Amino acid sequence: MSTPLSDPAGFIRDNTAIAQATLVPEISLHLATEITPIWQASEVYLEQIGIEPPFWAFAWPGSQLIARFILDNPGHVRGRRVLDVACGCGLAAIAAALSGASDVQANDIDPMALEATDLNARLNSVTIAPVPGDLIGTLPDCDLLVIGDVCYNEAMAARIVPWLLECSKTCEVWLCDPGRHYAPSMPLEVLTRQTVPVTQELESADQRATTLFRLRDISAPD
Repeated sequence: MSTPLSDPAGFIRDNTAIAQATLVPEISLHLATEITPIWQASEVYLEQIGIEPPFWAFAWPGSQLIARFILDNPGHVRGRRVLDVACGCGLAAIAAALSGASDVQANDIDPMALEATDLNARLNSVTIAPVPGDLIGTLPDCDLLVIGDVCYNEAMAARIVPWLLECSKTCEVWLCDPGRHYAPSMPLEVLTRQTVPVTQELESADQRATTLFRLRDISAPD
């Protein structure tokens, strides 16, 4: 592996392979696979070379289902400003851009994720604007905010769900969750639900029952 600090795009190209997520074969991505070096890299090694765990190198079930739903129902995003939060590899953002969104932004706290999203956008001939940093506590300027696979521990869920509900006062918010223990327990509108194939290495399972919810501020009048 080469260090990503001087050439992050080169690092991503050298340590991933161009592949497609099972649920979204229309979109090509730079992904970690069994034959790529980053698949076998230890967290200790990644820390030594200066990068966070490469969440951007995988098509997580939440982002797959968001992307599938968008591609199958482009009217939900056509002509709208879409923000993909915790974008990872940018799969959901790319699906929105391909489906006619007027403007697509991708956010992640990991600069490598934004670099990977840019490479993947170019691979699919779309343009996505990067939004770096932690957006929690802000009110993003968008029509639709999408986010997946973020309720993976109690602290994260407790921080992010109230923020998403606050955002739902000013924009539409979709949250996709593959049955994580800390997913919201409140009643939510289900947009779609599907079993998504996953790998034992990442999920200790072969599939995840994944649900795409639409959030809304429950204190607001109907």
